Amino acid sequence: MPVKNRFAELLPQITAWRRDFHEHPELLFDVHRTAAKVAELLRGFGCDEVVEGIGRTGVVGVIKGKTDTVGRVIGLRADMDALPIIEQTGLPYASKTKGKMHACGHDGHTAMLLGAAQYLAETRNFDGTAVVIFQPAEEGGGGGREMVKDGMMERFGVQEVYGMHNMPGIPVGHFAIRPGAMMAAADQFDITITGKGGHAAKPHDCIDTTVVAAHVIVALQTIASRNVDPLKQVVVSVCVVETDSPAHNVIPQVVKLKGTVRTMDHSVQDFVEQRISDIVSGVSLAMGARGEVAYSRGYPVTMNAPENTDYAAEVALAVSGHVDTDAAPLMGAEDFSFMLNERPGAYIFVGNGDTAMVHHPAYNFDDNVIPFGSSWYAGMVEARMPAA
Repeated sequence: MPVKNRFAELLPQITAWRRDFHEHPELLFDVHRTAAKVAELLRGFGCDEVVEGIGRTGVVGVIKGKTDTVGRVIGLRADMDALPIIEQTGLPYASKTKGKMHACGHDGHTAMLLGAAQYLAETRNFDGTAVVIFQPAEEGGGGGREMVKDGMMERFGVQEVYGMHNMPGIPVGHFAIRPGAMMAAADQFDITITGKGGHAAKPHDCIDTTVVAAHVIVALQTIASRNVDPLKQVVVSVCVVETDSPAHNVIPQVVKLKGTVRTMDHSVQDFVEQRISDIVSGVSLAMGARGEVAYSRGYPVTMNAPENTDYAAEVALAVSGHVDTDAAPLMGAEDFSFMLNERPGAYIFVGNGDTAMVHHPAYNFDDNVIPFGSSWYAGMVEARMPAA
């Protein structure tokens, strides 16, 4: 099952789709143009069923194999949304919408899965049903969660689900995967510290919230360095500091802090949430202020089922001959995790070569990845549901 010749033939066409998506990036759930084109192409391929509006703007295509003796259904997922970034690639097909850019390669993911869908609809050389899933709002909107809440798994009978993401720094066409935690849970917190504002020349008459906030920021770093087992991954980052006055000579009444927590373990996630609350209230109280925390859980841990990880790695090895099956986990987050919480499956990285990192304004998906990615998607269907 090496790279399929059909994808070499289809490469100019799939590349054209990808570059069209790149020129017209859309954010979160507002992927109406992208979703409409995906649905139009799926219908043109002859999919047995194409359903729009799953999870608000998601698209699902159903492709039945030549036979269906055991009733197996395999799901394949790609994401469609872009990022609010000003593109700096200078490419002829660069974004035509200022402030929006496909800086994470979702244009490539969508195009590769479309290529696989076309191939599967042409050949149908499998025993069962393939469900191709095009998801909105991966970049912070939780589109995967919304598609699951919409009953997608039950409606289409999905039994296993697989996803893929390109990764700069890995050679083009090489793959990387691991069983268990592949990417982190991503939570966020909003901290409000209230003291007593006043004139900066009379700090003794105030409760200085900026000083309290500084102590809170430093104390929060002890969670990773002193409270959690060093062998367990955790990141606590304060990313925003806001005061209620921009003046040079005012001690603010209120300071707000915003940040993110990344964990790979549910027990650590629970502990960190409680520890942040304890630190904020304790440090603030000790300095005469009041500290409050609003903590919200985001994307859960992306957890690869061991058996399904093996299936995904076997297909990747057959496609490229280069698979790292013990890839280091990443503290980034991925809402494919919601689908993996519902059905066994796996998430794999495919190399994008020596390019700018994802979420960078100079990033670009390498179209040479397409035959590898499309072959892996199609290969998962043929390997998990071999023709009877």
